[in-house]
Amino acid sequence: MIKEVISKFIDEHNLTNKTVIVGFSGGYDSMCLLDVMQKLAPEKNIKLIAAHYNHNWRGEIARTEQLRCEEFCEEKNIEFFTQTASIDVKKTETEARKLRYKFFEDAIKQYCADAVFTAHNYNDNAETVLYRIIKGTGVVGLRGILSKRDIFYRPLLSVTREEIEKYCVDNGLSPNNDNSNSDTKYKRNFIRHEILPVLKKINPEILKSLNTLAEVSSSETNIIEEYLSKLSKDMIVDNKIDLVKFKNLSKDVKQRLLYKFIYDSGFDYDYSMIKNIFNFVEDNISQKKISKYSLSNDTWLYLGDKYIEIIKSYEKQNDVVTLDKEGTYTFGESLFCISKCLTKEKNCDETIAFVDLSKYNNLTLRTRKDGDIISPLGLKGTMKLKKYLIDKKIPQHKRDKLLLLCTDNEVLWVAGVGLSDKIKTITNPTHKLSVKYNEDIL
Repeated sequence: MIKEVISKFIDEHNLTNKTVIVGFSGGYDSMCLLDVMQKLAPEKNIKLIAAHYNHNWRGEIARTEQLRCEEFCEEKNIEFFTQTASIDVKKTETEARKLRYKFFEDAIKQYCADAVFTAHNYNDNAETVLYRIIKGTGVVGLRGILSKRDIFYRPLLSVTREEIEKYCVDNGLSPNNDNSNSDTKYKRNFIRHEILPVLKKINPEILKSLNTLAEVSSSETNIIEEYLSKLSKDMIVDNKIDLVKFKNLSKDVKQRLLYKFIYDSGFDYDYSMIKNIFNFVEDNISQKKISKYSLSNDTWLYLGDKYIEIIKSYEKQNDVVTLDKEGTYTFGESLFCISKCLTKEKNCDETIAFVDLSKYNNLTLRTRKDGDIISPLGLKGTMKLKKYLIDKKIPQHKRDKLLLLCTDNEVLWVAGVGLSDKIKTITNPTHKLSVKYNEDIL
């Protein structure tokens, strides 16, 4: 029966003639999955790899289980890929999950894999739904474990733990027995061993009920997603939410669109966190200043006057390029061009400037640094570059990416933004400047 389920799953997801990695802990679920896949691989023309990650939480026991997994694969003629975590890493569920997915990424790269199969089952899905109810999730979370997300597939979601254990017994398999699975200090184990048995006294079909809830929630989410996808095409451009259009939506639609925007960027927050982010947006949406909300250590949600966007931290490039002659200069992935010019052309593009550089020889190209000043076009005297960029409404996260034409600490052109009054010319330019950024900076 299980073989038929997995065979049908492979066909439905067009995974014949592919390279498939199976996450292999050596427990009942993964051993059942790997054994079935080994039997199906020839008829489905699948290249099969077993991937075992040793979290190194249980010392010699974990090492023994790792060796048993390797021996099983050798016996079955299955290619085996393994890594062991450092003993210094944090022993938390969150850290373990992060390291495990990094491990899968390494395996995918090494084997150019098309899919990763994990052995989540019917019981796991019920436990996940219950966990998310307790945690306080929305309808998206109630979908439970998805049968497919990106390159990860779960072909056993319709198979119960009892059916899996029976398969192992019937086929003479000897899975590892991870004693940490009975340790109720872990939340999922507590749900499995303490909460679900109590709920079964109220409803003997609680597993079925929770899986049905997941199925219904998935269907409802699909309807919502279809609507949001159509809305997003008009609302989200270049990974930025158009703020003018966003303001015209109802409160509930705004919150749900914001959730989709954040989720699609790789953040799976619970309802309370999304609520906090939404409240931040609502509280600051009419402010003229740029506001930001931390999503992680290196990622922020930026709320400007025109867009909402998610920005990762940027490692500032501190190179200094000396402009000793005319030509095109590469700075990072951006291009800066300086050429001789005797006639000023009509220009409506801020990325091009016609200037008089006759008084300057020691020109450099760089990004901003402390102490920079500029003489704004049309104004007397100088001002700090920081204030100038604020006045120009350049978002903070973009300021370090701007190219500057400088002489010492004085900025002559903020490329694409504005000129210094000192190099302006009405009719007789000496040079033409242009810039092409590698991303949407301006």
